[in-house]
Amino acid sequence: MAKKRPQTKAKQPQITSAEIPVVAAREPCPCGSGRRYKACHGRAAAHAVTQLVQRPFEGLAGECDLVALRELVPAATVPLALKGGLPEGVPSVTLATVLPMAWPALRRDDGSVLLGLQNDTSSGDLSRDLADTLQRALKAEPGTPVAAQRVPADGVRLQDLLDDSADFEPTVHSGFEFWVPDSAESATPEVAASLERANAAAIPTVKLSGVDSAYWCETPEKNHLRWVMPQPEEQLLDALARLHAAGTSSLGEGTRLVGSFRAHGLMVPVWDLPSGMDAEECEKPAAELAERLAAALAAGTPLTPEERRARGGLTNRQVTLS
Repeated sequence: MAKKRPQTKAKQPQITSAEIPVVAAREPCPCGSGRRYKACHGRAAAHAVTQLVQRPFEGLAGECDLVALRELVPAATVPLALKGGLPEGVPSVTLATVLPMAWPALRRDDGSVLLGLQNDTSSGDLSRDLADTLQRALKAEPGTPVAAQRVPADGVRLQDLLDDSADFEPTVHSGFEFWVPDSAESATPEVAASLERANAAAIPTVKLSGVDSAYWCETPEKNHLRWVMPQPEEQLLDALARLHAAGTSSLGEGTRLVGSFRAHGLMVPVWDLPSGMDAEECEKPAAELAERLAAALAAGTPLTPEERRARGGLTNRQVTLS
């Protein structure tokens, strides 16, 4: 009887995982092995354990607005200042909510960099993922997008790259025309199609000017105010409960505090507004509510039974986004 020839496994190309871009699970692995990504380098990525960083933007100027731009705002941009200044040949770095075709970053023809915020990330530390993408974008050839990839566990974070003394001032846009610096007519067919889809899906959103990190948005049935707040959750829930029990947690007639959600370690209370109440009409009541909330935060007395019941209701209406 003939002996079976020993089987040998095909050798996988010798290439480091850091060099393999992230692709869809069923696509061919970029390493060239001929296997699907999920059965090749994607297998290690799927089993990699990365501790989730609950507050990835903690310590950065504009942490609350970063959370809002990541989770709430369709179209916005923010100029970024880097420690030590911009590299030669990079006239500007701009954080954007979304980029064409969901690119993680883009180095424009003029050398400027756009960094996308609302992309899927490969680890549990959003700050580290964004910092890695930014570093690669700064070195990319002008006129090229930057692909996603897994980041090293010891990589730098945005806190290491951004100048924390610079202002963080988002500009909210009505659409995504900022993708194309000249005009939409100059966009490639792919970018033009992506622009059309993004504009069609964008919910009208406005950042209030009188209070920090509060965003009005318009939906078909009713409008909303979503306000990212930096206070510790337990302290903030107590303060909101005091206002709710006293009947002073609303923004005026026809409005009500309906609950809150957690996003990247911060709490975001949400108010329902009448469909006819626009962002400008929110400014004064939001500023007045901010004063009432500051007083409630400073209160040192235990919650009353009514306030505890109000707190329980607010807690039951909480959800976690990230």
